[in-house]
Amino acid sequence: MHIVPKVLVTKIGLDGHDRGSRVVAAHLRDAGMEVIYTPPWQAIDAVVKLAIEEDVDVIGISSLATDHRIVPKLMRALKEAGLDGVAVIVGGIVPDADEAMLIEAGVARVFHPGSSLDDIADCIRSIVPALRRVRSVDWKEEAGA
Repeated sequence: MHIVPKVLVTKIGLDGHDRGSRVVAAHLRDAGMEVIYTPPWQAIDAVVKLAIEEDVDVIGISSLATDHRIVPKLMRALKEAGLDGVAVIVGGIVPDADEAMLIEAGVARVFHPGSSLDDIADCIRSIVPALRRVRSVDWKEEAGA
């Protein structure tokens, strides 16, 4: 069975540098993924709402300033909304100490400048099947199956 990953590419906080996120979004689309792209300056609650509405597998956060530091807040909001089955990846300029904090908060992977676009796509393709299995089990349990 061929799985088409559904990815939300966004920028949270006040970082308006969106060229990188646009390039990544276009590459993921060209790689056969369904991509939902938002303009910069998204509020965390708006990202959570969109993730629910679009039933995404992965949220990709781009950070070229220090907005990756609010990703743990996003992770908590996703958990509170019952979106534990959605993976979050972060790309951009992330210092090593901040990368450890992101991984500890539950981020699946951090990509740094110079990461290949194919590596990002391969990462998403590798994690989505397990995410879908978990969400399927959760849905069946909620439905009483």
